[in-house]
Amino acid sequence: MKRINLMWSLFPAVFSLAWPTMLEQLLQTAVQYIDTAMVGSLGTEATAAVGATTTVNWLVGSTISAIGVGLLAFISQAMGNEDVEKSRKASGQAFLITVIIGLFFTAITLGFSGIIPILMQVDNDIQEISSQYFFIIYTPMLARTATIIFGTVLRAVGDTKTPMKIGVCVNIINVILNFLLIYSVRTVKVFGYKIIIPGAGLGVIGAAIASAVAFTTGGVIMTICLWKHPVVSPKSQRLLPDFSILRPCIKVAFPNALQRFGTSMGYVVFASMINSLGDASTAAHTIANTVESAFYIPGYGMQTAAATLTGNAYGKQDINKIKELAKVNVLIEVFLMILSGLLLFIYAPDMMRLFSKDSRVIGLGAVVLRMVALSEPFYGISIVLEGMLQGMGKTVYPFLCNIAGMWGIRIIGTFFCIYFLNMGLVSAWACMILHNLLLFLMFIIYFSKFKMFRMTCF
Repeated sequence: MKRINLMWSLFPAVFSLAWPTMLEQLLQTAVQYIDTAMVGSLGTEATAAVGATTTVNWLVGSTISAIGVGLLAFISQAMGNEDVEKSRKASGQAFLITVIIGLFFTAITLGFSGIIPILMQVDNDIQEISSQYFFIIYTPMLARTATIIFGTVLRAVGDTKTPMKIGVCVNIINVILNFLLIYSVRTVKVFGYKIIIPGAGLGVIGAAIASAVAFTTGGVIMTICLWKHPVVSPKSQRLLPDFSILRPCIKVAFPNALQRFGTSMGYVVFASMINSLGDASTAAHTIANTVESAFYIPGYGMQTAAATLTGNAYGKQDINKIKELAKVNVLIEVFLMILSGLLLFIYAPDMMRLFSKDSRVIGLGAVVLRMVALSEPFYGISIVLEGMLQGMGKTVYPFLCNIAGMWGIRIIGTFFCIYFLNMGLVSAWACMILHNLLLFLMFIIYFSKFKMFRMTCF
């Protein structure tokens, strides 16, 4: 009875942390939908130009996020152990890390912006515009790094509402600027009155500028909010390296960084092989990825809650609570992902039509979306269980699972299907689904042996 009461008592805690993150990601996805639809109205080539470097964006963003995982595990465990001062010191180190990493990635991304479209096998006709788009959106790299890392610090202490509010602000700015910068001046009728809508007519470049301004705004606001936060403000901390904090954070972050770098490189190779299939496949893949991202929102929203609460329980050395958290998270996740998968399966063609008028793109995208919809619950479980492992600082096993799945199944399988069997986009997504199912099996096996865990926190 005591364990049942504990389990039910965890539901409100999970939801209170998860819903702001879900709403934040929902709004981000809505803006991504709007971006894709606006650019898509310019034609298939414009969509392909923007989407051709999407996986490189994932590579950079996920590598930075991996560093945040180390801070999340450290801070959430310190808060579970009621050591607020330790959390504040870690926040100070987060400032130092942000400056170093932000400047490093600024130099790398801007320096390689000219050759990335070539490496991604983008068609010659859109290489220049794709390169310009990439350069512009990575100019505010320091602000983007601050948004990712400082947002993770706030979530680690249970503050998921502040990043959500900042995300809303950023998304509104992005949409408004897209509307003004992508299209030319035009006249619309509203209740019989003609209204002139200003516009710069910059197309793809306008979309890039809008994103860059929004990213910069988000980074500045996030920095101010962390600096003024009542629990983890770093204002009184020395902004010099403290290896008593950095060392355990790096121990957690390094395997996660390798995992995200390895899987993101896999996404780059995966997208490069799809780009070689032509504009229609590239556009269908880009739009389908955009559509699919909305239906993963329950998974990644729950992952944040799972990581924070598990880190707190791990800091208290409460293994029973961790076991009950696993049950609660999986139950909620399965329900939400079955629902989202069902909606994706039913409305796949309609979702594709929001972003493209090309019948080839719509048909191809609808097929792959319905395929992946069937695997949603399995992938959702692996997302949430991985979040729990991150909260405990156990990142080696997820690294091994993800690398094995990405390179052993998705990449090798796609290469064989496309270049030896002359199959197309559908076969590539089939390999992706097999990768997701492998992750599900490996995480379930790991958690079935939970009694083997060693409770060693920072």
